[in-house]
Amino acid sequence: MKRIFLIRHCKATGQDPDAQLTVEGINQSNQLSRFLDNKSIDYVVSSPYLRAVNTIAPFAKNKNLSVHIDDRLSERVLSSENLSNWMSPLRESFDDLDKKLPGGESSREAMQRGVSVIQELLDNTYRDIVVVTHGNLLSLIIKHYDKQFGFSDWKGLSNPDVYMITILETGIELNRIWV
Repeated sequence: MKRIFLIRHCKATGQDPDAQLTVEGINQSNQLSRFLDNKSIDYVVSSPYLRAVNTIAPFAKNKNLSVHIDDRLSERVLSSENLSNWMSPLRESFDDLDKKLPGGESSREAMQRGVSVIQELLDNTYRDIVVVTHGNLLSLIIKHYDKQFGFSDWKGLSNPDVYMITILETGIELNRIWV
């Protein structure tokens, strides 16, 4: 059996790649470390964004694990333009996976990018793996395994949030384990 813990980063000061965790986010990262403490994690990979790396840093430090960086776990860019009504096109992108805004990435492109990381992790020898990413990309990875996951589910995510993919002989099981 193999388990992949998909984690959305803790609360941050913004959306920039260098955005720091808020004070609340730092407290959340320590809570997350305690939550994962009894899991037998043997590999950690994260988005290069500072808020993602800092989310898992306390856990990695406590377990003496390296945090491997993978650019494919970076947040999806919906558009390079400043959209005042970005929520509407984001909602539409959960139904039309090929919808692509100027300078952006379609849901399908982002999903394939994120899932390619998961597929590589499934093919390696690690047993329990932590993957730290961002809300939209996390939602699209989940949607790959659960076609019903949509915009309202994305809106229901918390910072942080944790889903677990369990690889069984009979298939893949996906569960939200953060409460």
